[in-house]
Parts: sequence; structure tokens; C-alpha cells
Amino acid sequence: MGKDYYKILGISKGASEDEIKKAYRKMALKYHPDKNKAPDAEEKFKDIAEAYEVLSDKDKREIFDKYGEEGLKGGMPGGSAGGGQNFSYTFSGDPRGVFESFFGTSSPFDSMFGSMGNDAFGMGGGPMGNRMRFSNFGEPMDVDGFGMSGGGGMGKRQDPAVHYDLKVALTDIFSGCTKKMKITRKVYNPDGRTSRTEDKVLQIQVKPGWKEGTKITFPKEGDQHPNRIPADIVFTLKDKPHPTFKRDGSNLLYTAKIPLRDALCGTTVQIPTIDDRTVRLPLHGIVKPTTKQRVSGEGLPFPKQPSRRGDLIINFDIKFPDELSRRAKEIISETLPRS
Repeated sequence: MGKDYYKILGISKGASEDEIKKAYRKMALKYHPDKNKAPDAEEKFKDIAEAYEVLSDKDKREIFDKYGEEGLKGGMPGGSAGGGQNFSYTFSGDPRGVFESFFGTSSPFDSMFGSMGNDAFGMGGGPMGNRMRFSNFGEPMDVDGFGMSGGGGMGKRQDPAVHYDLKVALTDIFSGCTKKMKITRKVYNPDGRTSRTEDKVLQIQVKPGWKEGTKITFPKEGDQHPNRIPADIVFTLKDKPHPTFKRDGSNLLYTAKIPLRDALCGTTVQIPTIDDRTVRLPLHGIVKPTTKQRVSGEGLPFPKQPSRRGDLIINFDIKFPDELSRRAKEIISETLPRS
């Protein structure tokens, strides 16, 4: 059973946007590894960030509510955002990045609470109590236990998404595969002033049958800037040209070349398949340039039902002879109808 993001944040399924933000503030501050040294704090901090990343996004939340974590990460239809295309979510794996985008800093504890220690969080039951008001990052924040009022990210805007093509061979779409894409991005050092470039490998699990146009989003993996939220990195699946097949949705298209004699008199052709087999296709009637034959179940897997497959559709390229003898012309003229 997949993760329950609502349970992770301690909220109900019908929680409002403001309730989601407040819950994230409370839980992120409570389990931040810089303050919470419990053995499981790091993992809880990561789950909290992932839960917020999903539930704070209208389209990701819509898919999660319908299909759960498995559907969200397994390429279910993309809701109002996907335009009917598949959508597959992968957590960035950077809970500190989510924290920084929300609070405006990667480590707000020193600037927020100075030398007040854990009592500022209401952990030590000190004289400051559990409710305080701070002015931080230029605007007031209200802390009740761990919950602060105000919007996540302190009003910062997110950079536009960065788009890349993900070119995948039809054989890999047939079986599914893992693609590793290296990106180079700018990140800030812990001092918050200097930056560096770093390479990061993003791993994409291509599911069998994914359609061209499927989008895979890695939230907030773009360049970092002091006053902006990093852009999402979006990969759009594109088919690599195949020497034998083209695709039409979950169907595969193949063109068989046959001589005019076989087109008129009949024959059996050997048709290749995407998984390196051949199937025999008897041709009994006259094959015209517009003739199509269909072999069921020899196409690509259906994205939602990978145990089922589309069809292999055969078109024909009829090869005419370059010349005919007089005798052959006479025979054809006597044999073929004039209309």
C-alpha cells in the first residue's frame, strides 16, 4: 500500500490550501534534522516534504486522490494538467530544497530564533512559552507550537519550467526501461551567498507502452536563485525512429513489400514483430495499394493495462516490374478484365 500524504501531514483529505501549508510548517520544523536528532527524523522530514510537494499542487493532488501514490508515480492520466496525456511524478529527493523554497532559507533556525534554543519551539517549556511572534525575512510570522501563518515560500515566484525531449526507442517502450538523464544546474553554498554548478542524474522509469508526449516532471530541480523558486524540470517522451516500425498510439505500423504477381495471385509473407519474432500472414485475395491487414496483439502494451497490447497493422508496397515481354503482355491482356 502506498504512502498516505494526508496522514503524514496529520490532516484530513478535505484540507484547505492554508491547512496544508500550516501542517507542513509544523511538521517540517518539528522533524528538521538540524534540530531533531531522532534516528528517524531524516526519513520523516523527507516524507513530509514529498507530502507537501504533492498536496500543495492541484493537479498532483487530484491524481493522488483518485489513484493513490502508485497511480501518481506510475503514469496515470494527468488530470486537468495532463490534457489527457500520461503524467508521472517523481519526488526530487531534496527535502531541504522544499524547505528552502517554503521558508526562504535552508536553515532558518539561527536567524529565526538566535540563541533562544529549543524553548523557542516550545520544546523545553522555557519562560518564552509556546506562542511567540517573530519578524523574519521582512514580515511577521505567527508561531503556535510549530505552526506559522503566511504563505509558503514567502511570496517568491517560481522560474518557468525547463523542458527537455526524452528520446526512447520503440523496443524500450515495448519492454519498459530506466533512463538516466544528467543535468547541470546552479546551486548555492551553505553560506547563502556564493554558488557553484553541479551535475545531477535524474532517473526516469519508462513504463511499458508510454505514449509519445508523456511528461515526466522533477519539481524544483532547476537553477537556484536567492529570490526565486527553482524551475521544474520536465521531460517529454519522444519516439526514436525505428528502421522497421512506426507507431500509432498502441498500434505498430509495418510496410510489407510484395511483387505484383503475389499481390494478384496470393502468397504468404513473413511479418517481423517488435520482440524479434516473425508471424506468417497468408494473402488469399487480391492485394491493392490501399489494402491493410491486422495482426491482433502484436503492437505495444497499453499504458494502463500493460498485459494487453495493440495491433500490428500491415500496409503494402506493391512492386511493379520495370518491363514486360510481348508474350507476358499478351497473357495479361487476355487474362485481366478491362474494368
